[in-house]
Amino acid sequence: MKIQQIRNATVVLDYAGTRLLVDPYLAEQGAYPGFEGTANSHLRNPTAPLPMPLGEIINVDAVILTHVHPDHWDEAAINLIPKRMPIYTQSAADQAVVLSQGFTDVNLIEGTVLNGINFFQTNGQHGSDEALQAIGEILGDVCGVVLQHPAEKTLYIAGDTVWNRHVVEALEQFTPEVILLNAGDAQVVGLGSIIMGKEDVLRVFQAAPQAQIVATHLESVNHAVLTRQELAQYCELNGITSRVSIPADGETLSF
Repeated sequence: MKIQQIRNATVVLDYAGTRLLVDPYLAEQGAYPGFEGTANSHLRNPTAPLPMPLGEIINVDAVILTHVHPDHWDEAAINLIPKRMPIYTQSAADQAVVLSQGFTDVNLIEGTVLNGINFFQTNGQHGSDEALQAIGEILGDVCGVVLQHPAEKTLYIAGDTVWNRHVVEALEQFTPEVILLNAGDAQVVGLGSIIMGKEDVLRVFQAAPQAQIVATHLESVNHAVLTRQELAQYCELNGITSRVSIPADGETLSF
């Protein structure tokens, strides 16, 4: 497989001969205001430019949406992606949202088989129990996705989740050999992290000794406070660089 980091949680996967776009966030740099009530909300989003032409990014066979928050499925993506593109969503609610935006081939992730690739949906939690109790309607439901094919290693896309039992269960059930972690430590003021941070990368490293880890969702939205440099330094200090990759925007990794 090949994993190309685009920006934020947006990646393009070449998996078993199929090209998949995950969580497209395609606006020009600075197109949107920062998220209110989050760290560095004075910054405009996206905080980084796209590393390649839009036409290359959307030249795919299908789109996977772990959820429909605007930094994973933005107005630019809605307008630019062809309406007949196959889209895979976590729930009937998200499916209805995407259908209402004019897309005609919108499916559920769980149970899908696409070109011989088996899709499995995993659970996640977009923040601590306290955060969900306080602003659960805003944080909403999220998921992860596992891809399996006889010719490829098992890939686990964890999605916008903190480290918790859902991640542990996914690791135990699927024993993935490649793990894509949203690791930018996005922060809500007063409620803490709503996705993984550097300590969580270490936890996943320790819990999945068979896996190569790819850190994504870094340096592209106002509230993601963990930088690539800080994560790289942390990995080096903790001796985990051998199995943790931190790709730059536009960089492609092969596994």
